[in-house]
Amino acid sequence: MTHQYPSLSPEQKQELATIAQRIVAPGKGILAADESTGTMAKRLQKINVENTEENRRYFRDLLFSVDPSISQHVGGVIFFHETLYQKSDKGVLFPKVVKDKGIVVGIKVDKGTAGLNGTDGETTTQGLDGLSERCAQYKKDGCDFAKWRCVLKIAHGCPSPLAIAENANVLARYASICQQNGLVPIVEPEILPDGDHDLQRCQYVTEKVLAAVYKALSDHHVYLEGTLLKPNMVTAGHSCPRKYTPQEVAMATVTALRRTVPAAVPGICFLSGGQSEEEASLNLNAMNQTPLHRPWKLTFSYGRALQASALAAWKGQPANKQAAQEAFFTRAKINSLASKGEYKPTGQVDKAASQSLYTASYVY
Repeated sequence: MTHQYPSLSPEQKQELATIAQRIVAPGKGILAADESTGTMAKRLQKINVENTEENRRYFRDLLFSVDPSISQHVGGVIFFHETLYQKSDKGVLFPKVVKDKGIVVGIKVDKGTAGLNGTDGETTTQGLDGLSERCAQYKKDGCDFAKWRCVLKIAHGCPSPLAIAENANVLARYASICQQNGLVPIVEPEILPDGDHDLQRCQYVTEKVLAAVYKALSDHHVYLEGTLLKPNMVTAGHSCPRKYTPQEVAMATVTALRRTVPAAVPGICFLSGGQSEEEASLNLNAMNQTPLHRPWKLTFSYGRALQASALAAWKGQPANKQAAQEAFFTRAKINSLASKGEYKPTGQVDKAASQSLYTASYVY
């Protein structure tokens, strides 16, 4: 008979469960503002703004200093290491700005992907070395949750059993280390939208990947009530000739999750995966309207799909700050409604919100 030696005290479990529930309280999701310096360069380049530390700080300040009622729609913000130690225009450290609004502070802790030898360009994610010490420091510096992204792809022979097993195991080790240090781990196994596969193929692969992830989390004695899942939505490949409705995406996604994700998980916070802002909102809304039983909160953890309109409105001009904040707030409110299945599209979608945000082989 196997035996689990106690790894977390009842008090530790209670703290983790409480943090997770706060992040995904009804109507709340996550702002993923954890883009690396290189990724921010690409975002800023699109609006002809130089990628300096000050410009990155200014844009993050624009998001974080929005009206305090944003806390009705956003329960958590994921920071990048640089951002965690920057200050607002008023000289206040960003984690305090966010916490004072009643929003939970999170941190991206992985060190990016590395190739898996003997595979067709598949990867694993680095950063386990020294992770415990980093988590302990981040907890002291105001963080209460963390994020780690693993990437899989659909292609001929992919994802391979090796890539699935390796990434599941890495996610489980990360999750276990986070919990030991009082951080709620967001488990993110992202299946990229690259390719011409149909909806059914993506659903099959998503089920295989999630089943392996939850097997690994169980093997590593991860406390599920103190975790969150950040998966891809089940969608056809970006080059698939057939376009599926939000209702078809919703049914395939919720079915895959019901087959693989234990009811103990408090919330599933979807990544937007290069969908347009509006598409990501419509698909999330349709999921929360499916007639299938859903034991977990289905909400958002969007980066591009919460910031694209704000960036387009800002254009690097201080005079546009308020317009950019209003664009961000509007998107957050729409996704909040979608997380409850209450979003009613008006048909009046601005250009920025309807533009595809897809990038091939996307890296942070």
